[in-house]
Amino acid sequence: MILLDANPLAGGIGIFAGVAFLLVFLAIAFVAFKLLKRTVKMAFRMAIVAIIIAVAVAGSAFFLMLGTSKPVRPPTHSQPK
Repeated sequence: MILLDANPLAGGIGIFAGVAFLLVFLAIAFVAFKLLKRTVKMAFRMAIVAIIIAVAVAGSAFFLMLGTSKPVRPPTHSQPK
């Protein structure tokens, strides 16, 4: 656990990585949508694009959370007596 106490991407690097990851995957989704235009029906195209965008959002959220300097902890609830 001692190796996990310092955030390696603290500062603006994590935010930049999250935004860059999102933009790259949005471009991939756009290219996939255009390439599949003639070969696949619309429902399948939209499903493929939705999966690519879901990966993009999840990856961006990961990099943004990794890029924050404060650790994110779940709220603690007091136990009723």
